Amino acid sequence: MGISLKEFAKRRKNLIEQMGDNCIAILSAAPVKSRNRDVDYIFRQNSDFQYLTGFPEPDAVLVLIPGREHGESVLFCKERDIEKELWDGVITGPERAPEMFGVDDAFPIGDIDDILPGMIEGTEKVFYSMGLDAQFDKRLMEWINVIRSKVRNGAHPPGEFVALEHYLHDMRLFKSAAEIKLMAKAAEISAEAHKRAMQTCQPGKYEYQLEAEITHTFMDAGSRSAAYPSIVGGGDNGCILHYIENNAPLKDGDLVLIDAGCELDCYASDITRTFPVNGRFSAEQQALYETVLNAQKAAIAAVKPGSHWNHPHEAAVRVLVEGLVEHGLLKGDVDTLIEEESYKPFYMHRTGHWLGMDVHDVGEYKVGGEWRVLEPGMVITVEPGLYVSPRNEDVEPRWRGIGIRIEDDVVVTKEGARVLSENAPKEVAEIEALMGQGA
Repeated sequence: MGISLKEFAKRRKNLIEQMGDNCIAILSAAPVKSRNRDVDYIFRQNSDFQYLTGFPEPDAVLVLIPGREHGESVLFCKERDIEKELWDGVITGPERAPEMFGVDDAFPIGDIDDILPGMIEGTEKVFYSMGLDAQFDKRLMEWINVIRSKVRNGAHPPGEFVALEHYLHDMRLFKSAAEIKLMAKAAEISAEAHKRAMQTCQPGKYEYQLEAEITHTFMDAGSRSAAYPSIVGGGDNGCILHYIENNAPLKDGDLVLIDAGCELDCYASDITRTFPVNGRFSAEQQALYETVLNAQKAAIAAVKPGSHWNHPHEAAVRVLVEGLVEHGLLKGDVDTLIEEESYKPFYMHRTGHWLGMDVHDVGEYKVGGEWRVLEPGMVITVEPGLYVSPRNEDVEPRWRGIGIRIEDDVVVTKEGARVLSENAPKEVAEIEALMGQGA
């Protein structure tokens, strides 16, 4: 499993074909980031760089030059250093990079100041994502200025910068068969983690202990990390959308909301499940849970080729508002409540986002001012929710502090949609039966 060298080469070729002639694309690897003093965060490659190279090291630059005589893809990377490798691990080195990663040519990163300005000189356009790395932006402008300083000697600096991400991110929006296979595996691992959390949950445990069960399942199944900080919110904390403290005890009679997904080979999964701490839903919890579940099913049914991006959201909102009216949390005509957005105190976010190498993946949601039409290969999350604030005095006390979200990963297919995360239980009977089994 994984992305083949052939697929990486195909991606570079596709991008080069869109760039046209007499231009250059420049893309730097992610920098190493300091956590504190002498401790760095675990390195994670820039997703755009990873998408085009699969190269897992920092201090590297990819250059694409359409029509270059000695190969169109060039990698600058660290040279091998036996002493440094003793401390920090194996370095690929420019001698091995072409064979191991399929680039046409490779040079030491230490020589980039001498080589890259010569590659840029004479081109008309530079494809580059400006503003993402201030330090590298500065270096690039220094190289451009070196060329400009030699204009009287006949040097020709590029006259135009083009946003690389405009082309690259549209490519990333459409997943290949290999990418979907990876994302399906990531979703499968994450679904198992949610099941483990349900099976081990009990009153008195702390939120971080469920996070530990999730992390254990991720790593035990081959994922080195979560795709994003896990949210484990019990009781009122389930109403905090981006809660990550995860340090409160879980109380009998409360719900717990878990939003967690693993990353596999730089591809994310993103699943949310909500379940009762003691294994049994109360009447109020079940009423709102089934409203959210029905909203999610309606939204997933709207995921198909030809639907536009907002159709699933519109479907979910209608079911949520109907449920809020049915249970007395909202009063009035459903259409009017939707038009006036009266549901927003209970549902304040949208129903999904693109999913891929980044958990909130790249890609435009509107094209030409219109919602984007869904096409096969796109992967989205579908995640409606209801959150009744513990401070909401407009509703009866029995509803307060109930936070529910149900989220799945869904790929658009030629026939409709496929739920990649379907192994994570979400029916009330399924959850209660699983929790009754225990660990």
